[in-house]
Amino acid sequence: MPLIDSRERRQKDPIVNVMLNGRRVTSGFRTALFAASSRAGVSVNEYVIQAAGEKLLASGSQFSGVFEPGDLPSPAAVDG
Repeated sequence: MPLIDSRERRQKDPIVNVMLNGRRVTSGFRTALFAASSRAGVSVNEYVIQAAGEKLLASGSQFSGVFEPGDLPSPAAVDG
């Protein structure tokens, strides 16, 4: 399971900032991104981080992080 509890995370993984900038997208992509994050009830930043987490999980990465159990699909669900 890629998720660990917060006490264990604090001991192993420091919390760091993710600085994302310098990327430009089309207005249609931006509109779709903002609409999707709004429908999900989260900020655009949270939506993008969750999407990245899902992609990392699907590619087999294991990581601790900002996710709570149930935030991301289980590895079995990703494998299909």
